[in-house]
Amino acid sequence: MNLVLVGMSVSDVDRRGHLVAAARDRGATVAFLQMGDPSLSIELTRLADAGADVITLVGVNLGSLAPAHSWLRRIAGHWFRDRAGARPTLDVATRLVTSLSSADLDAALRDRKPISGTEPGLTSAAWEDVTGHRRQVLVCRGPRCTALGGDETMRALVLGMVAARLDDNDVLVTHTGCQFPCNQAPVVSVQPDDVWYGNVDPAAARAIVTGHLVGGSPIESHRLPR
Repeated sequence: MNLVLVGMSVSDVDRRGHLVAAARDRGATVAFLQMGDPSLSIELTRLADAGADVITLVGVNLGSLAPAHSWLRRIAGHWFRDRAGARPTLDVATRLVTSLSSADLDAALRDRKPISGTEPGLTSAAWEDVTGHRRQVLVCRGPRCTALGGDETMRALVLGMVAARLDDNDVLVTHTGCQFPCNQAPVVSVQPDDVWYGNVDPAAARAIVTGHLVGGSPIESHRLPR
């Protein structure tokens, strides 16, 4: 069996070293569902081309705001359907693990479900059009912003929006790479308002939601000059 630990969220990309160490202990490899290399599709292709007969995927959520487990099966099913060469047996643990302890990984591996190729596809009528959002909030996840708490900034923004009943038709929140100025990390910008914020900790993120995104007035305490 070829085991692949799949980081589900951007937070798991940030914790690549932990995933790689845990994978090495089990003779496994690592892949990522989003914003990390190798992608799940690339790693599956590499293993299949190398002659793997059986591949098992375990989704890993070490941070916050990971997509639902169903996305792991959806992406794996898409790869399985599109695979041009010999297809290995592919199965997926039925739950995400939230730690890399041997006990959690062993428990996940005891309950697996095969991929058949009949899983839902990557398109949906609900995802056809650009959302009606008035603003887009860009949260920097470059190396400095990540090291200084960008994941908690993102979490506070999203939870604040949920509490304020804002959705994608109001504000679209997007992870980005480095936005500069790195000395002000974590950095957040709001477009098309052309407002930039620095040192955005969770409290500042919540203030941005209530003051700027709901109230319409930028938060001067963390606003960066333009």
